[in-house]
Amino acid sequence: MSKSWEEINARIASGDAVVLTAEEFADLAADEGVKSAASKVDVVTTGTFGPMCSSGAFFNFGHSDPPIKMQQITLNDVPASGGLAAVDTYLGVTEPSLSKGIEYGGAHVIEDLLRGKAVRLKAIGPGTDCYPRTEIETWIHLEDLNQAYFFNPRNAYQNYAVAVNSSDRTLYTYMGTLLARFGNATFCSAGALSPLLNDPTYRTIGVGTRCFVAGAPGYVAWEGTQHNPNQNRDDAGVPTAPAGTIAVIADLKKAKPEFFSAATMTNYGVSSFVGIGIPIPVLDEDIAATLALTDADLKATILDYAVASRSRPSLGQVTYQQLRSGTIEVEGKKVPAGPISSLAVARKIAAELKVWVAEGRFAIAPPLELLPQPGTQGFKPLEIRSEEAI
Repeated sequence: MSKSWEEINARIASGDAVVLTAEEFADLAADEGVKSAASKVDVVTTGTFGPMCSSGAFFNFGHSDPPIKMQQITLNDVPASGGLAAVDTYLGVTEPSLSKGIEYGGAHVIEDLLRGKAVRLKAIGPGTDCYPRTEIETWIHLEDLNQAYFFNPRNAYQNYAVAVNSSDRTLYTYMGTLLARFGNATFCSAGALSPLLNDPTYRTIGVGTRCFVAGAPGYVAWEGTQHNPNQNRDDAGVPTAPAGTIAVIADLKKAKPEFFSAATMTNYGVSSFVGIGIPIPVLDEDIAATLALTDADLKATILDYAVASRSRPSLGQVTYQQLRSGTIEVEGKKVPAGPISSLAVARKIAAELKVWVAEGRFAIAPPLELLPQPGTQGFKPLEIRSEEAI
């Protein structure tokens, strides 16, 4: 059994496409078998909602009169990049406020804009013949901007580590607060709903793939930073450790604050929760077999964050079903486990995307270019070299 992209899009256009969320498809496959499910279903939708630090937005403010070449830019006292054209800037979500520190940052500015709040823009410039103004202070709303769009260099991590702490002190990390002596375990994935876990070898997700980004229609722009397809994989080809990533782009003006939320990780820094959803066409039984995997089939690797090294030791693997039970076993000890991502919102994203596709508002298309495949590039760490070693 196989279907073409064209056949599936024709069914979407005619209103005849059968669209299920990944969880619904897994239930159908369990009841009727993968072959039957593959023949009945055209598209499966996925979703994830968790902290994604490598995110941000480009803005164009328009020119004042007289105009200014903005160099030192702040938005609600959060520094934004001045290294672009005169009134363009990029604001990263993790940038902290100059006055409030990590309690308010780039992610909070973006959320404020999404919620219709006014944001204070301040900038200074060198003063040139074509841009004579040297400073500006004003208030802006999202609707005032010529362009405002997400460009997130690394989203939707394909699997992630389970974090624990063997040391005698509490650790404050991007995986949340880790209690001493294996006092807790945290994880960050939608598991069987997660986009890249449903397409583990990137057959349908690549450059140009349409996706849901914080409530707005967007696209996969490129491989994400730290894309590492060569991580360990199980017999089904699914990674059991952090692997692939995607860079995404979408119109911030079409996003919804329910799918984007600023966050402050205690004693660590600012981040943002970003909702990502991707529709996956059921082209054949091989794709269907992966789509049918459940949390009981998918594993994550436990890492000890007490080890201050890029090569933290593995303390074993657990399934997402075990993680969602609330307790896992680490070195013979029962450890409370909890997510720092939201399965409830991931389900809402998959359901929303299901409506978009079923109503013909979201056609699908093969990637313009495939993401780097397993067996190709790996993650390259930064090496510390002396000048003599260059």
